Amino acid sequence: MGDPAAEALASQVAPVIMTLARSYTRNGFKGDTPENVPGDIGAVIIAASARMAANPTQTEQYQAVGSMIGRVGAGFQGWSLVERAVLHRYRKRAL
Repeated sequence: MGDPAAEALASQVAPVIMTLARSYTRNGFKGDTPENVPGDIGAVIIAASARMAANPTQTEQYQAVGSMIGRVGAGFQGWSLVERAVLHRYRKRAL
């Protein structure tokens, strides 16, 4: 790493995403960092945290190259399909 600003942002984002994962699964998985939860959930938390850290304001961003304009992303806007598939394995559902 080595970038203090990026590390500070990551330390703020990861707990938010971890709380969202706990809430989504309704599972009290143990651990307070992505490294201390089950491996696949940790990967989901890290991937979603990276999206949120890349765009902490969560606004759509566009980039212009010449006369072309393209959407670069909007950060974390919910779980991706792959992330949901992993989280569903741990989700507690109502009977």
